[in-house]
Amino acid sequence: MTRSDPFGAKATLETAAGTVVYYQLSRLAEQGVSDPSRLPFSIRVLLENLLRHCDGSLVTEEDVLALARWAPRDLPDREIPFMPARVILQDFTGVPAVVDLAAMRSAVKRLGGDPRRINPLVPADLVIDHSVQVDFFGTELAFYLNVEKEFERNRERYALLRWAQKAFRNFRVVPPGTGIVHQVNLEYLAKVVQTRGVNGEVVAFPDTLVGTDSHTTMINALGVLGWGVGGIEAEAVMLGQPYYMRIPEVIGVRLTGHLPEGATATDLVLTITQLLRKKGVVDKFVEFFGPGLRALSLPDRATIANMAPEYGATCGFFPVDEETLAYLRGTGREPDLVDLVERYTKAQGLFYDGQGPDPLYTDVVELDLGAIEPTLAGPRRPHDRVPLREVKRQFWESIASMLPPLNPAQAQAVGRLEGEGGVVAPAPAATAAPSAPAIWVSLDGQTVTLGHGAVVIAAITSCTNTSNPSVMIGAGLLARNAVKRGLMVKPYVKTSLAPGSPVVVDYLRRAGLLPYLEALRFHLVGFGCTTCIGNSGPLPEPIAKAIREHNLVAVAVLSGNRNFEARIHPLVRANYLASPMLVVAYALAGRIDIDFEREPIGFDPNGQPVFLRDIWPSPEEIQGVIRESLDPEMFRARYARVFEGDERWRSLPVPEGDLYEWDPDSTYIQEPPFFREFSLEPPPLQDIRGARVLAVLGDTVTTDHISPAGSIPVNSPAGQYLIARGVPPADFNTYGARRGNHEVMIRGTFANIRLKNMLVPGTEGGYTVYHPTGERMTIYEAAMRYQEVGIPLIILAGKEYGSGSSRDWAAKGTALLGVKAVLAESFERIHRSNLVGMGVLPLQFRPGENRESLGLTGFEIYDIEGIAQGLRPRQEVIVRARRADGTEIAFPAIARLDTPVEVEYYRHGGILPAVLRRILQEAS
Repeated sequence: MTRSDPFGAKATLETAAGTVVYYQLSRLAEQGVSDPSRLPFSIRVLLENLLRHCDGSLVTEEDVLALARWAPRDLPDREIPFMPARVILQDFTGVPAVVDLAAMRSAVKRLGGDPRRINPLVPADLVIDHSVQVDFFGTELAFYLNVEKEFERNRERYALLRWAQKAFRNFRVVPPGTGIVHQVNLEYLAKVVQTRGVNGEVVAFPDTLVGTDSHTTMINALGVLGWGVGGIEAEAVMLGQPYYMRIPEVIGVRLTGHLPEGATATDLVLTITQLLRKKGVVDKFVEFFGPGLRALSLPDRATIANMAPEYGATCGFFPVDEETLAYLRGTGREPDLVDLVERYTKAQGLFYDGQGPDPLYTDVVELDLGAIEPTLAGPRRPHDRVPLREVKRQFWESIASMLPPLNPAQAQAVGRLEGEGGVVAPAPAATAAPSAPAIWVSLDGQTVTLGHGAVVIAAITSCTNTSNPSVMIGAGLLARNAVKRGLMVKPYVKTSLAPGSPVVVDYLRRAGLLPYLEALRFHLVGFGCTTCIGNSGPLPEPIAKAIREHNLVAVAVLSGNRNFEARIHPLVRANYLASPMLVVAYALAGRIDIDFEREPIGFDPNGQPVFLRDIWPSPEEIQGVIRESLDPEMFRARYARVFEGDERWRSLPVPEGDLYEWDPDSTYIQEPPFFREFSLEPPPLQDIRGARVLAVLGDTVTTDHISPAGSIPVNSPAGQYLIARGVPPADFNTYGARRGNHEVMIRGTFANIRLKNMLVPGTEGGYTVYHPTGERMTIYEAAMRYQEVGIPLIILAGKEYGSGSSRDWAAKGTALLGVKAVLAESFERIHRSNLVGMGVLPLQFRPGENRESLGLTGFEIYDIEGIAQGLRPRQEVIVRARRADGTEIAFPAIARLDTPVEVEYYRHGGILPAVLRRILQEAS
């Protein structure tokens, strides 16, 4: 908090809880600086943050003036320091953050300092929600069995987190089985307006945050400004460092009308995702306004805000309005807090009432809610929207590239295959198309038929939709109607229900709908991200064997936000995002290639066709059930003891001491190498000489392709490492669960089975060429050979490099492999920042240039010059590529160090070394 007030903005406000001090934005207009009332609401929140922290040191008067004079199309090329009120983490990204903090403590101790200086200065909450896997499903015991398995697999990780909760100040942990991080944030942690004691006064200010999950943006629905950052950046913020950012453009989305019958918030967000991806909003704020806001509930807004990473924006912001206040009351927040939020936001000009002139925006996109229609997205990307009426046609068109050429007789010539737990055989020739063989599979005593397009996973999962009552109640009503018509889910479909909050189960149970979902085998499997992050668990072996042996293009339909290749399940090649209601519908149909308008979803016991429209609930019925089933007491009861956990959590051992005791035999937690040979002064910058290309990659390479995720294959470098350490394959767990062990993670970097490295054409997976000998080998093996002989590495890539989840290990693994620079056509925001945070130089081709236009193959030897002399933000460097015949091409590339602070981080070898050196210097 600031110790000075150069703009005289300090004022008082009377609330139900007493007098608070706040920093009044309108004083800037009174002083002739600018009129904040025409600024986008998200910019006003940032401006308050600067005004309150303005002390002439971390935040200067020039910072305040630069943002206060924000203009839609004339932005200063300037960075500003943002001081978030708090940090939120989930366990996949939170465990590595805790490991890094523990390693920093160990480094300080080795250097003779006090390890307790390494401590979160900004409050941080970690919610354990990414570790539960769908091992068990289709039974009332699924939840308990999955949680039991979760504790067995993650005991070491959870013990680390319990140590951290006790060892660090300002650090809280929400135990497993409580809910998805973003929903816990929305329903409980977020205050909208915070208060804090400063010099004997109670200061009120907007709740702001950064989080280690890209979908932190979900909280924007509540008028809370926040977004996802890398775990590395989050650690720096936790340690009291500002988050430095360029002043953003803001794209306004003006909403009008209301959703028509049959359309859901999921259909709306998939439409918005496609619309804004096409518009181009990467690195920009998106803010929603207009009369259509009144037609959207706060959970509907949360659905839209959640998917900001999918449409590419830094955030998808909704200002505080009457719906915000209603949601706070409906989720059991204290009356004094609701009063404070209303009084503060109205006094500060942060309350949206739709009156008066609209804010000024960089650009405005118009969207009529009345034009939304039922929609899916797939089969590979969340912004590939497909109207429901076109899914059948689009599926067959999209999978053409996935199918090998087929002999017309192949479908009849397939021999019988013995499968574990069942027998796989070709179906009769009459039912098998030459391009789509239908395969008989014996499963649990039944014979089922699989072919291309079979839906083998139907998951109501993820933060995006699973706590929106309109679609969850809708799914329950659709299930009820289906059961009453005698319909059943196809037996080969792996079904699951993983809500974002236990409150969902409470209101489904109160509404009498949970038994119908369970009748369709949508039993509760856990409160966590599950399928959406690849924790879908194994398919039944007869189904898996049929897919493998016959190269079937199997399908997953999930209510998630990510459907990148190999993310959901390694055997499922087509993945579609859909509303929970459509997830149930496709589970009933059992195939994706169905035209719901013309084809029945099934047949009742009398043989009469049942169409989707026959069982689809009306909006009026859905809203009526919501009114009868939800009340604030549900939320108060669920969150009364949110940090306590169950008996399994409470009985875990808690290591003692200020220093974490590293166990050299652990395969889950190891001290990372980042600070082992740490010096108080950073080494001088050097040009990159004699570099080789580790991988040549195309467009839209996601962090799923780069960062280890999902299951660990037995024959992979990571799998072989675990076996050598005595871990049987049954106990491998997932890459996500082992993020605290860099030895596992480095072996899994660039090991995605769908990675296409153009150095080894025709090959998928983590393979490359070791240039000195021409041998093909895994990327990990090649990288280790290069390190042995001291050869630096680079990556060549296309557009949107690093899109997707904000996985810090995508940058950490890259750095540990010995990659010194990534040369791409463009970068996704968070991954570019993470690369800088790990001391890897992001280089961007100049506009109009790329690998192909410059004739680069990846077999050249590279020098990158202009680093040693010192770098400026976005400075051009010279890249020289020498071919085997001795010829050379030289071209400029832009060093994507976008701010002076990023230049400084790069000079130190990353954010954490810079922060650690600063802490040690302050102590000396």
